[in-house]
Amino acid sequence: MPSAPDNARLLASFLDYLKVEKGLAPLSIAAYGRDLQQFAEFLERRKRALASARQRDVREFLEELQANAMDARSVGRKLSALRQFYRYLLLDRLAESDPTLNIESPRQWKVLPKSLAREELEKLLASPRAAGSTTEAEAIALRDRAMLEVFYAGALRVSELVGVKLDDLKLDLGCVLVRGKGDKERIVPLGQSAQRVLRDYLQSARGVLAGKRSSPLLFLGRGAKRLTRQRVWQMVSAASVAAGRHASPHMLRHSCATHMVENGADLRTVQTILGHADIATTQIYTHVALDRLRNVYKQHHPRAKKN
Repeated sequence: MPSAPDNARLLASFLDYLKVEKGLAPLSIAAYGRDLQQFAEFLERRKRALASARQRDVREFLEELQANAMDARSVGRKLSALRQFYRYLLLDRLAESDPTLNIESPRQWKVLPKSLAREELEKLLASPRAAGSTTEAEAIALRDRAMLEVFYAGALRVSELVGVKLDDLKLDLGCVLVRGKGDKERIVPLGQSAQRVLRDYLQSARGVLAGKRSSPLLFLGRGAKRLTRQRVWQMVSAASVAAGRHASPHMLRHSCATHMVENGADLRTVQTILGHADIATTQIYTHVALDRLRNVYKQHHPRAKKN
């Protein structure tokens, strides 16, 4: 029977490594912990420890996940966590072999993440209206419009948006400093529409929401409180009613990337804006570029059409 304390010790050591040496965010570390704990429990049912897992164990674990109707992307994420974990064990000589070698990741993102059409986006961006005639209600509506514009302009994640500080905004340069996963920083450009609404928000709304309190954050709740992720999701969901289609913050992020690629942006540029560490992650948008390439080819190549 495998030793549960041994498994717990290895997992704790790896999670400390992710925090101290890799600098990953708490949410990312927690996700690694859940994925690896699930694999540890799978192994314990087979009387095997993490350090002695075999390739067959990993394959059967992934097959079980798929049999339980887990989507390919989630299965692929768990395999990625296992790869990182066993790479760490090998480097620290805590395991003799890597059971994830030569195991192909399930095909991820078989379809492009859902995005909104441009007409739908225009309706969504313009939808926040004051829920009353008070100054505070008008300030909240203006804040929500500014947040939606920044979501779409910079393809931000929810955690990134709520964490933007007032000093991070450089309106004179038309950009904002964003802190992404693992506290990695990137400069994200903001279009004219986002800049205009942000100026209105700063002039007319932020002070109203802050009241007599101060906060370093750009976007504030009542009384200068920090906005929660849940509140932002609710706001986007409510705004999407005007578009006639339910939307999430992720859809605004994917819409930004999709529309850029449709307009001819190269994947490296999109990768930088999205904050992807690996270009492979950005390549989920490749088929949009290929669709555009085919359309341009059909339109301009003399032999593309039948005579």
